[in-house]
Parts: sequence; structure tokens; C-alpha cells
Amino acid sequence: MARFDWLRDADRPFLFNLVFWAMTAILTAGLAQGFVTGVVSPLQCVLFGADLVLLAALWLALPWSRARGRLWVAPLFLAATILLGMTGSRETHLPLILIAVANLAFLYGMRVATAILSCVVVGSVFVPPLLGSTIADGIVQATVMAVFSAFVLGMAASTLEARRRREEAQGLLERIRELAVAEERARMAAEMHDSIGHHLTVIKMGLENAERFRERRPEAAWAEVRQAKELTVEALADARRWVRALRPLALDGRVGSAALERLAASFDGTGITVSFEVRGEERRLEADTELVLYRVLQEGLTNALRHAKAEHVHGTLTFGDDQVALVVRDDGTGRDDRARGGFGLTSLADRARALGGTLAGGNRPGGGFELRAELPLGVRA
Repeated sequence: MARFDWLRDADRPFLFNLVFWAMTAILTAGLAQGFVTGVVSPLQCVLFGADLVLLAALWLALPWSRARGRLWVAPLFLAATILLGMTGSRETHLPLILIAVANLAFLYGMRVATAILSCVVVGSVFVPPLLGSTIADGIVQATVMAVFSAFVLGMAASTLEARRRREEAQGLLERIRELAVAEERARMAAEMHDSIGHHLTVIKMGLENAERFRERRPEAAWAEVRQAKELTVEALADARRWVRALRPLALDGRVGSAALERLAASFDGTGITVSFEVRGEERRLEADTELVLYRVLQEGLTNALRHAKAEHVHGTLTFGDDQVALVVRDDGTGRDDRARGGFGLTSLADRARALGGTLAGGNRPGGGFELRAELPLGVRA
């Protein structure tokens, strides 16, 4: 099926697609009726039928954005629609000509489409007399063509403007995502420098002391080596935690609560007991909402392990009617009331607000620290 993907064009307006196939069906029915009643000669029937088949083939290959390529199909499609009038369609084929001109506007711009359509309108005044009609018939046909042309060009201009704004919005969204990733990486780099860098610095100093003490004070030298060994274990545990933090959101193909449960389970063996539960009827989460919840749980677990001296952390994911809440509680020492929220919590709070939710953290009355995120389930307008 992959080799036929070029026949499908997501940029093709549905209304144009509907009008084209409806007009093709009407023209085919008219051709069949004319042939049966003898109004259409066999030669005219063959020419008109061949033109219809050519139009259908060109329509399937017709691009609606320059990125699709095959721009040469558009002029051929316009020529085939005009040829319908010369082989017996008369005014019935005008909607197809307008669609062809709208397609040119999508591919080549409004100026080119307007210039071509002006030529077609002027030509429709003089061509009918050459085919046996009167000049009055040509003027009427040109007037009808001009009215519908203005409508089609206006619709094409609106569609092009909407497409341009959509592309700008997608570019801005991608830029926001890039900035969010850069911000997260900067924060994690700073924290990695503070944690692992500190351990490595102390290990280096301890080993240098052990080297100086190895002959005069061997016991002190071995004490420095033992301390360096202990710090190496701590640095390795820190490095493993950061590796877990940098893993993709969908751990081993898991998303939603399964990804959060897997994250909680990944902290086993770090010295704290982690439990996690889901309340309410679980529903599908938006990607941005899921990412914020993942980072909130990650932040709560990391802070409990590194700063709070906690022994147990419990996470609760609750699905409500129109929002989802994640609460992370620990039984550690809590946070100094005089201390300000760290960069990680500030960044997460900003992300939660951007999604229409809230993030709050503070010491619990019975001891320990609690982090609560509440986010809407729906997509903001």
C-alpha cells in the first residue's frame, strides 16, 4: 500500500473533493443519456468520455501544496477542464474550471490564479461564438464565471491564510517544546554538577590525601580510601538516578499510570520505600499532561531521596470528572519554611499553569513534604 501513498493528499479541501466527484458523476450521467437518445455523436462521446477519464486520473495526482511536488499536473488539469467545454459540456463544466483555478492559487499564489482566471473569463466571451453560440451567450457565461470566480478565489485566499497561520502555530509550538527541553536540560545539568561533581571532587581530594599519608600515616591513608569508596557508591547511585530521569516517558512501551508506576518502582533499592496507587476510572491523558505528571512524580521522588532523608514515599494518581491530580508525600524532614522553591518546582509550576492546572508543595502537618499537581483532563481551547 505504501506505493499508493502519493495518491492521498491531506491538504486537499474536502469541499473541492466532494464537488469534483459530484460533477464527474453528473457529467458521466449526462454523457450516457445523450448517447442513448442520440443527441451526442459517437465521436463526441468518445472524446468527452476520454476527457473525463483523464480528469479523474489527474485529480488523483493533483497536489494541493508545493511540498507535494508534481506541480506540472495543475496546468494539465486546468486544460482538461477547459477541454470539456469544447467537447460538449458547455456551461456544466464551470465548477471544475473554478476548482482548477483554486488549485493554482494553492500552488502558485493568488496573483497567478487571478491572472489565469481573468484570461479564462475573457476567453469565455469569445469562444462560444466559435462553437456556434451567440456573443450574448458568451457574455452571460463570462458573467457567471466572474461571480463564481470571486467566490472561489476568496475561499482559496481564506484557506491559504488559515494554512499559513496553522504552520506558524505549529512552528511556535515546536519552538516552545525546544525551549522546554533546553530548560529541563539546563536544570538537570546544574543538579548533576552539584551532586556528582561534588562527590567526584571529594573523592579526588581523599585519594590525594591517601597518597600523601600512605607511608607516614597508613591508617589515615586507608581511612581516606574507605571514605572515597563510600562516596564512589553514592556517586554511582546518583548517576543511575539521572539515567532513569533521562529515560523516555513511555518506559518499555508504558504510558499513563503504567509509566508512573514504573518510575516509582525504578527507585527500589535506593534506600527508600516507594508505593503508588491509582484512584478513579483511568482515562487517556494528553501527552503534555502526562509529561508534567511524570516530572512531578520524578521531582517528588528525587527530592525525598536527596534532601528530605525520607524512608517512605507514597504517590496517588486520582482521576476526577474533569481533572487529574497527582499527590506525592514523604515522611522526611520537610523543607525549611524560609527556603524558596527550587528551580525544578518553579519550572514545573509554570508548566502546570500553561496547561490550565496548578502545582503546590509544602510541609505536611504530621511531618514530611507533600507535592500536589492538579491538571485538567481536556485540551485547552
